[in-house]
Amino acid sequence: MSLKAKNKLAIILSIVIISYLGIVACGPQKSAEVPDYAPKREMSVKEKQYYREGQKLYTMYCANCHQEDGSGLGKLIPPLAGSDYMEENFSESICGIKNGFKGEMRVNGIIYNQAMPSNPNLKNLDIAMIATYIYNSWGNDRGLIDVLEVEDIMRDCP
Repeated sequence: MSLKAKNKLAIILSIVIISYLGIVACGPQKSAEVPDYAPKREMSVKEKQYYREGQKLYTMYCANCHQEDGSGLGKLIPPLAGSDYMEENFSESICGIKNGFKGEMRVNGIIYNQAMPSNPNLKNLDIAMIATYIYNSWGNDRGLIDVLEVEDIMRDCP
């Protein structure tokens, strides 16, 4: 075999190997497991749907600050996991998902004073889904927060 033919064969084999490695390395892979923070009790079909969609919306709009596990960000951003504020201020928390927060807030005995931006594009259904997710994750277990309940609360938001 001539040197020219050997070089062509080497190039072709290199392309085949590199292509194979690229497919293996960049092909379909098992995605990182997303922890399931849902309560262990049986949920209705509607609650499961709200919860799963709420989880997606939470990841898009909230997890950057409040973290994927709801732990917050030190003394800057309050936790949602085990938050006494959320339990004691349900309506204000629902309003805050869309309208944001300003000023001091005491959560689990710690004062937070970082403004939370508003999400004015969220619809009441989005808010109900996010609320169902956060109020049923990380040890919270409130049950379904229906869009009709959110609509009632949103009418009275400041």
